[in-house]
Amino acid sequence: MISKIKSAFTLVFLFISIHFIQGQDKQMIDQVVAVVGDKIVLQSDIENQILQMLAQGYKSENMRCEVLEELLAQKLLLTQAELDSLTVGYNRVESELERRLMYFIRQVGSEKKLEEYYNKSILEIKEDFRPLINEQLLTQMMQSEIVSDISMSPNEVSRYYKNIHPDSIPMINTEYEIQQVVIRPAANEEAKAEAREKLLSLRQRITDGERFSTLAVLYSEDPGSARKGGELGFRTQDELDSEFAKAAFNLKGDGVSRIVESSFGFHIIQLIAKEGNQANVRHILIKPKIDINEKAKATERLDSIAKLLRNEEITFKVAAVKYSDDEKSRLNEGIMVNEQNASTIFELDELPQEMYNVIQKLKIGEISEPFESTDDQGDIVYKIIKIKQMKEPHKANLKDDYEKVEQMALMTKQQTVIENWLEEHKKKTYIHIDDSFKNCEFLKNGWIK
Repeated sequence: MISKIKSAFTLVFLFISIHFIQGQDKQMIDQVVAVVGDKIVLQSDIENQILQMLAQGYKSENMRCEVLEELLAQKLLLTQAELDSLTVGYNRVESELERRLMYFIRQVGSEKKLEEYYNKSILEIKEDFRPLINEQLLTQMMQSEIVSDISMSPNEVSRYYKNIHPDSIPMINTEYEIQQVVIRPAANEEAKAEAREKLLSLRQRITDGERFSTLAVLYSEDPGSARKGGELGFRTQDELDSEFAKAAFNLKGDGVSRIVESSFGFHIIQLIAKEGNQANVRHILIKPKIDINEKAKATERLDSIAKLLRNEEITFKVAAVKYSDDEKSRLNEGIMVNEQNASTIFELDELPQEMYNVIQKLKIGEISEPFESTDDQGDIVYKIIKIKQMKEPHKANLKDDYEKVEQMALMTKQQTVIENWLEEHKKKTYIHIDDSFKNCEFLKNGWIK
């Protein structure tokens, strides 16, 4: 049900990748198939989005009609965004453009191959797609404006749940609350020197003309930003490691920093843009390799802590405060935090594979053997864990799953608001649709006057 609601609420989609997929040698006979206000929908827009949906494995008997309906809604939202004088900042468009370009560069293998395939320079490609991305961001902004004041009261959530047909109430998978003691093995000076040398080499390659973002994709050890060319998005100084922030906010133009050591490892940083008290940078992170002796020490230390816990010589709460290196859980009885939703509840498929394997063999209250894992930054850590609580699979209910039901109710309410907005604006906007789509069922819903 949740995925269905999300799908229905996401009225705007704009895929630019088809221009890369098709290439320039495949020309399409084009024509205007719809007009919304002063916006047009081309036949090529329909066909290109169908190709994209097929590539993603989506099939439907009415794909042409479904795509047209989505594009008509998009044009209505875009028209209103322009009437309301909504604008997307230049830096936001450039950041999104850069992120998508890096995605396509990874698909074809290199920046040079992308230019050869498209028969244009990177600058020319950017010029082609900058307006498309600007339109997409505008329509998304308009959606957010329409539902910005929507909220749910407890009574509304309760009514929503009571109105769900019993057969449609979603199943909640087995859920776990997990305690942990985490030890981070330290890197030695030799490993740190190797990390610095690698970054010096990469910095020299950038100085010699290679793109920072391409090298970030290839070499950065930050899993969250590497796939985006190392880009972090706009952040304030308080949101960044102090040493990293100091170096980042001192950069000017598109300058590249010297090597910076932070709590995550070693970085070089490039400034993308500054806006007020925020900066958008990209970085390459190299983490010093952990020596096998340090890994053995971490395991031995956790063995000793596990023995104290099993003998009830110490509580898990005390063990976490006294021994754990994980700042997010050590002061909360060692209870892990789910980064996806900021709760302390996990389903099995939300856990790293190594924890998945350990959890399946544990009973509630049992202390695991030490095992190697990774934290949310991709760093190697060693830990022991305990299942504090486990909820069996069940149908969603208000007592145990209030937040999930509240989110479902909110998305349904937002969907209704968007649909009502569209109905209202169809009536006062000029709309013309080509006769080749006259058999589309959705046209009966006010699209044709």
